[in-house]
Amino acid sequence: MQSTIKVGQRFKFTALMDDAPTERQGVVIRVLSNREEGLGLDVDQYMSYWVEAHELPETESSTALVFVRSTDGKVYLDGKVTDVTLLP
Repeated sequence: MQSTIKVGQRFKFTALMDDAPTERQGVVIRVLSNREEGLGLDVDQYMSYWVEAHELPETESSTALVFVRSTDGKVYLDGKVTDVTLLP
């Protein structure tokens, strides 16, 4: 599976398994394949690519968020299924 998301792309996201899901926004800082992430070939069976992002608005203490696109088509953040929508 190829990533259609690019560095600098803005998006909104909601972790669906949260008790009180809230819509948040982020911006992509890196897109990595399993190989670039340093994982073995067997990982290709269940993960297709990784996206690092910063939450918006950015602050000095912002940490990178890591989204994983699974081969089942779902996106995960911290192990939680997450709805992601790219912004224009």
